[in-house]
Amino acid sequence: MAHSKQAIKRIRQNERDRLANKAKLTRMRSAVKKLLTAVESGDKAAAQEMLSGVCQVIDKAAKNSIIHKNTASRRKSRVMRAVAAMS
Repeated sequence: MAHSKQAIKRIRQNERDRLANKAKLTRMRSAVKKLLTAVESGDKAAAQEMLSGVCQVIDKAAKNSIIHKNTASRRKSRVMRAVAAMS
């Protein structure tokens, strides 16, 4: 257990940041999953509509260093290809 006030504060900050990062990662994964579900069901209009929002969520996760920028690029590429394959 931490003894100094500084170390105790860092523990509080780290836990708060960890939960925020976890929420952002979960939000990104849920958005991608919802889009891929729409693609699998053949709902082209819904998939097209969700695509920009999903890309935005992925970019925000990369900007906040929750995922690496190359990982973000790869995930965006995969969802874009999935939507494009519908037409």
